[in-house]
Amino acid sequence: MSTPSPAPSSPAQTARPVRGWATRLPRALGLAALVAVAVILGTGLGSVTVPPGDVLAALWRGVSGQELAGSDVIVWQIRLPRVVMGLLVGAALSMSGGAFQGVFRNPLADPYLLGVASGSALGATVAIVLNWPRTLIPLAALVCALGAVALTLILAREGRRFPPTRLILSGVVIGSVLSAVSTALILRGQDRARLVLSYTLGDLGFSGWHDVATVLPYVAVGGGTLLLLSRALDTLQLGDLTARSLGVPVERLRLLVVVAASVATAGAVAYVGIIGFVGLIVPHIARLAFGAGHRTLLLTSAVLGGAGLVLADLLARTTVLSQVGIVTTLLGGPFFLWLLRRQRE
Repeated sequence: MSTPSPAPSSPAQTARPVRGWATRLPRALGLAALVAVAVILGTGLGSVTVPPGDVLAALWRGVSGQELAGSDVIVWQIRLPRVVMGLLVGAALSMSGGAFQGVFRNPLADPYLLGVASGSALGATVAIVLNWPRTLIPLAALVCALGAVALTLILAREGRRFPPTRLILSGVVIGSVLSAVSTALILRGQDRARLVLSYTLGDLGFSGWHDVATVLPYVAVGGGTLLLLSRALDTLQLGDLTARSLGVPVERLRLLVVVAASVATAGAVAYVGIIGFVGLIVPHIARLAFGAGHRTLLLTSAVLGGAGLVLADLLARTTVLSQVGIVTTLLGGPFFLWLLRRQRE
């Protein structure tokens, strides 16, 4: 008796992988094109315009180790470090915002939720008011930012647990207290207030290759850790009880996500200042365009956030707005209001 041959696969089954690639490939190419456009515009436009062809030629000469001359120096020594810093900071803020929104299951969460911004501003204010060397300002901001997060975790701890509500409330209290201290220091050193205000509005203009090399490890370690935890974050969306029943160590996961996101955020804002709305808005855009799975969400948020911040910085330095934080707030605020209205409807 002959064995019946297996039934042929249905067209839907055979076409599924093709449809997957057909959907992902154009999106990946679109993201790559967005980054390329942001880099070319960011390095080409300014007080001295460098045509796109010359930008590409300068990038090639620098990568291949050829001698730099003329506009090549402008591209490599002045504008490209600023662009790369924008890519890193935008990626760090966007990934951290997406991770916080996932771990707290709150669409209003952003990277500054646990006091990173207030701590960073306090550190920078102390260094500026006391007239420390400029090289020490990012270090003071970084130490105070991480210290603010550590204090928030200590206050929110309940045995071995870190309840989300206590974390959020502790972060709000710590942020308010540190902001009050910063304001008091500014009032005592009013002649330095302009520098402090410039820091709190964000500025990529002072970024050099040394700064890029310093920020890169924080973004790589923090962002890489968040990507490793992405599947566990997906499970956490089912609720703490369900996640525990599936073997997810909820409290350890929450602590790891908070620490990793805070490290990436603190390393970024310590060197460029506080840039608002990027970590809040970009994850929503990525979620609407690419889906809610956290691995895809974090990767696409990093790309969109980096390219978006480079373009926002370009708009800031070529218009009267001057500070990138002003641009992100003016663009992000109305967009966020539209998101709230859309969800309500």
